[in-house]
Amino acid sequence: MREYDIVVVGAGPAGSMAAMEAAKQGASVLIIEKRQEAGSPVRCAEGVGKEGLLKTGIKIDNRWIANEVKGAKLIAPNRITVELSSEHAGNEVGFVLERKIFDRYLLCEAARCGADVMMKSSALGVIKDENGIKGIEVESSDGVHRIESKVVIACDGRESKVARSAGIDTKLKLKDTESCAEYLMVNVDYDKDFTHFYVGQCYAPGGYVWIFPKGDGIANVGIGVLGSKIGKRTGYPKELLDRFIKNNREFEAAKIVEHMSGTVPVALPLEKTYIDGLLIAGDAAHLTDPITGGGIINAMVSGKLAGSVAAKHVYEHTELSEYEKLWKKELESALIRDYIMKERFVNMSDNTLNLIADSLKDYRFSDLGMGGIIDAIKEKHPELMSELEGLI
Repeated sequence: MREYDIVVVGAGPAGSMAAMEAAKQGASVLIIEKRQEAGSPVRCAEGVGKEGLLKTGIKIDNRWIANEVKGAKLIAPNRITVELSSEHAGNEVGFVLERKIFDRYLLCEAARCGADVMMKSSALGVIKDENGIKGIEVESSDGVHRIESKVVIACDGRESKVARSAGIDTKLKLKDTESCAEYLMVNVDYDKDFTHFYVGQCYAPGGYVWIFPKGDGIANVGIGVLGSKIGKRTGYPKELLDRFIKNNREFEAAKIVEHMSGTVPVALPLEKTYIDGLLIAGDAAHLTDPITGGGIINAMVSGKLAGSVAAKHVYEHTELSEYEKLWKKELESALIRDYIMKERFVNMSDNTLNLIADSLKDYRFSDLGMGGIIDAIKEKHPELMSELEGLI
C-alpha cells in the first residue's frame, strides 16, 4: 500500500505500542523500521518496573522475562550500601527483560492487530505542504517510496530524524546526554535478587555503573557517563567500565559475550511533541528518565497515547494537541522533578554521597517516607541540609 491512515517510524516499544493501539481502533497502520529485526542490537540495561509494565496493559509473558528482582542496592564510593525495595526503586527495577524477545513480541502484537510492517526501510523525511505533514518518504531495498498518511508518529530515537525533517529541533546538549557502554557477561558472582547501582564520580562522572542480573550468573554490566564530563582527564565510558570490572571481585571469572554502546537523553522533554500531521513519542520526544536514563515504560505509555489520539484524529477529528495534554498528565511532573535532581546529582561530590549513604544505611525506605529520609540525614549529618536544600 502507498496510503495509510497512520505511519509509525520505529519498531521499538513506543512504535509498536502506537501501532497496536491505532490498529485496535480500526486505523490502517504501517510500521517502518530501519533494522532487519526488532530489539537488536540491545542498547539498554533491560530493566522495567513491574507496576509500570502492568499499567501499559501488556500481559506479562515469561518468554521475555529474564529475571525478577526484589529491589535495588545503591553503592556509594566508600562501598556503603543502601537497599531499596522494587516499589521504591523506580521504573527500571522489577523485571530484567530479554529485549530481543520483548520488542519482537510487541511488534508481533501490533501486526496481529492489523498493522503492516516494513523492515530494513529507512525514513528519509516527512512529506509536507502548507497544511502540515502528509506522509513519509521511505527508502527500502527496492527504491524510494512516498507513503501518504493522515498522521505520522515519530518513534525513531533520541535525535529523531523524522521530527527534524518536520522542522523540530531535537538536538541534545552534552550535559543532557549519557554516553553508555555495556557488556553482557557470564560467570558474574552477584546477588540475582537485586540490581546494583554504583554512584559517584570515582565510578562514573555524572552517571553510574549498573549490574542488572539475568540469572544463571549472567548479567548486563554497564556504565553511563555524562557527555559534558567525558574526556582524557576523567576517562571514557568503556575505559571506566573496564577499570570497574578489573577492580571488583564479582568479575574474577566473568567473560564478556556481547558489547553494546549508545547515547541516552537525560534532558527535559521536547517543548512541543506535535504539529499538524505529526506526533513524537518515546526517546524521540526525550521522555527518558533524566536520573536513570531508563525509558522503556515511558516509551510504551507515550506510544500508546499517541496511537490512540492519532486514530481518534482520523475517525473523530480529535485535535492532535490532545496527545501532548495526555502524556504530560501522565509523565511530565516526574520528568521535571527528576531533571532537577539530575542537575544536582551530576555535580555531587563523592564525600556528599558517602555521607548520605551513611545516614540511610540502617533504614528501610518503605518505613521512612520522604519526611523520614530528611530526618535521618538531619540527625546524622546536619551539615548536608544546606547542600540538599531544594532537592529533597
